[in-house]
Amino acid sequence: MRDLQQREGVLHFRVHGKGDKTRYIPVGLKAQRLITEYLEASKHKEDLEGALFRPVKNNITKTLEKHLHPDSVYQGIVKRYGAMVGINADVHGFCVHALRATAATNALAHNADIAKVQEWLGHANIATTRLYDRRQSRPEESPTFKVEY
Repeated sequence: MRDLQQREGVLHFRVHGKGDKTRYIPVGLKAQRLITEYLEASKHKEDLEGALFRPVKNNITKTLEKHLHPDSVYQGIVKRYGAMVGINADVHGFCVHALRATAATNALAHNADIAKVQEWLGHANIATTRLYDRRQSRPEESPTFKVEY
């Protein structure tokens, strides 16, 4: 819970990344609303030392006061909701990292500053972030369509 923080009037996630780096990622308005609803329903909003996202059931230990296991995020959330929209394990490359790559590509396609996307993703080198930049490969951006005859 302590990784969900108000900074300059905006809700942020404190994210611990590679190399023991910490960064703060703003939470989108829709996500803020959903997190607020989730916390009201789950009744652990005041447990500042506890995990934000917790299991809704635990068939082995019955303990719910712990963080979600990373495998549960993929198996129980990503794959489940992917299947609901017709994406399954047969789709090449469907994984948690693909969601991250899609978010980066989407942000860049909607004119996000590449340096800000680099920071958002926690990349040390902007060349890594450029791997997600598909704007130059869009046919409509070709010089072919810029020439007047």
